[in-house]
Amino acid sequence: MIVNIDDMNINYIVEGEGYPIIVLHGWGANIDTVIPIVNILKNSYKVFAIDLPGFGKSSEPKEVFGSFEYAEVIKKFIDHFGLGKVSLIGHSFGGKISIIFSSKYKDYVDKLVLIDSAGLIPKRTLAYHVKVKGYKLAKKMYRLFFFWKKDSEVAEIINKRFGSDDYKNSSGIMRKILVKVVNEDLSNLLSEIECPTLLIWGDLDDATPLYQAKIMEEKINNSGLVVLEGTGHYSYVEDYNKFSLVLKSFFSIK
Repeated sequence: MIVNIDDMNINYIVEGEGYPIIVLHGWGANIDTVIPIVNILKNSYKVFAIDLPGFGKSSEPKEVFGSFEYAEVIKKFIDHFGLGKVSLIGHSFGGKISIIFSSKYKDYVDKLVLIDSAGLIPKRTLAYHVKVKGYKLAKKMYRLFFFWKKDSEVAEIINKRFGSDDYKNSSGIMRKILVKVVNEDLSNLLSEIECPTLLIWGDLDDATPLYQAKIMEEKINNSGLVVLEGTGHYSYVEDYNKFSLVLKSFFSIK
């Protein structure tokens, strides 16, 4: 189904009846990746899953968004359908949007679930600093050998070789949006969240490491952390049985 918000076609699905829950996917993903979560809840709640702008079947933003603009899209989605108070579940980038929304629109959120959530700037390791120096050196060398190209063209060549998988898989305005959102630090918003919050994390997550979950648990009042051992960034899929039990308990599903 499609709803138009801010001149963007937003694709979504809705399953079940009852109290509304909104599920938000991670960067580079879409509704399909959160269907396992929808399936746990749909017999007890009215569950919405949304293709965020620029992903799945939803339109790309017409300007460079940040995570805060994505949160505004979610508010307008809720207002459009007159949902009132909702529960939010966000994986990775979807969790980052959920943190912003829950801290800014406290009266809209009843419960919050963050799964391997983004939102904190990672610690800079030695490998990171080596990569940055390599990037800068490559930039100088490419400028020397491709002196006839524009700086933007040189940057494109280097980023295709040295950029992250997310960067390489993005293009156009979505690549610019990625650059913006990865540099946003939400640590100052965590203490503003007031609703009961469940954090679910993979102990082997190397995209949003477990130490970030512990920081979130410390700073978010009325929060608790469940670690799914032996799982990574998609912990909810990798240990689906345990994840299902934890989620059902949080939402009082028998």
